[in-house]
Amino acid sequence: MITVLGRRARILAATTATAGLLLVAGCGSDDGDASGTQTAAGGVTLVKGGQLTTCTHLPYPPFQSEIDGKVQGFDVSLVDLVAEDLGVQQQIIDQPFENFKTGGSLNAGQCDLAAAGMTITEERKKNVDFSDPYFEATQAVLVDKKSGIGSFADLKGKKVGAQAQTTGEDYAKSQGLDPVSFESSDAVINGLRTGQVEAVVIDYPVVQGWLKDQANADAFEVAEQINTGEQYGFTVKKGNEPLLKAVNKAIADAKADGTYKKLYEQWIGPYEESAASPSAS
Repeated sequence: MITVLGRRARILAATTATAGLLLVAGCGSDDGDASGTQTAAGGVTLVKGGQLTTCTHLPYPPFQSEIDGKVQGFDVSLVDLVAEDLGVQQQIIDQPFENFKTGGSLNAGQCDLAAAGMTITEERKKNVDFSDPYFEATQAVLVDKKSGIGSFADLKGKKVGAQAQTTGEDYAKSQGLDPVSFESSDAVINGLRTGQVEAVVIDYPVVQGWLKDQANADAFEVAEQINTGEQYGFTVKKGNEPLLKAVNKAIADAKADGTYKKLYEQWIGPYEESAASPSAS
């Protein structure tokens, strides 16, 4: 059981616990069942006994994606720490982003929390409770190296792509663009690769993940990185204070003992102190 591991050993747990995750389709409704249990510490009630059920939308590397048959990533590893503190294992449900962005999946008892590189916004706060921010995010304009596009300003009149229901899409629209919406981040990069769009606007960490692939690095470049003041948070059902407290404690502990830094370097890249901002803007 991972509950016997000390904090120093959690890096290994965070990177290997995903091997035991069960990835299931999120199209059906699950109102919870009699196996729901309450942990001894913190009074956290889980929708299914013995597991912390997480809703997400795959793929969204480097935060969560399926690698060698396992769901892995920065978000997955951080939530593994929450599960460890609760004495359970994490189970991931893949479903449309809209399902949990609006709080629907949480309210229906399909999952305990949602982790999907989700930006904290006032609009979303109306439907869900956010954890303390765990990641500072910026948007990036990714283009073909031969495009001649050198900045966001050059996108006017161009065919631009973005992932549906994301702040990247919202930002593009707020600047007067009419982006082509793609269902997933994989579809976004494929749209750029096949010429469906001339540029894409998406979270910079996602672009960092793409450019680790040499073929992508040879073909594409970041025309501009835009600081939109975004911060990511995990979400729980409105009013679920015990679980929210447990999530915030795990984040704070990881930042304090170096686990966060190690996971950041593993999944994102060179560590930037600003990424672990302690409070939401």
